[in-house]
Amino acid sequence: VQLQASGGGLVQAGGSLRLSCLFSGDIFSSYVMNWYRQNPGGQREFIAAATIHGIANYADSVQGRFIISRDDVKNTVTLQMNGLKPEDTAVYYCNAKSRYTNKDTWGQGTLVTVSS
Repeated sequence: VQLQASGGGLVQAGGSLRLSCLFSGDIFSSYVMNWYRQNPGGQREFIAAATIHGIANYADSVQGRFIISRDDVKNTVTLQMNGLKPEDTAVYYCNAKSRYTNKDTWGQGTLVTVSS
């Protein structure tokens, strides 16, 4: 499995960004797709998940501001980030977790910087 994330950048507080992750190398529907983020010196934290049934789960810190969605035809998962805050600044990682083996695969990360 390979994941290619894109869409990071610099945005002012209150703005929006859209991250995308392209999945390849296996059957997309066999994976729960997730987004995580990591601040400098911090731990990697869960942000959002999109299950194969279209159910979305969010961390409390982004609930109501971020929207995760998956396209099982294009094999992509996106993270629409609205109302960005400086504390959202981090490297964002796409993750694929196999439904059958629980094996995790990580993308390369994309930097999101929110200026105040």
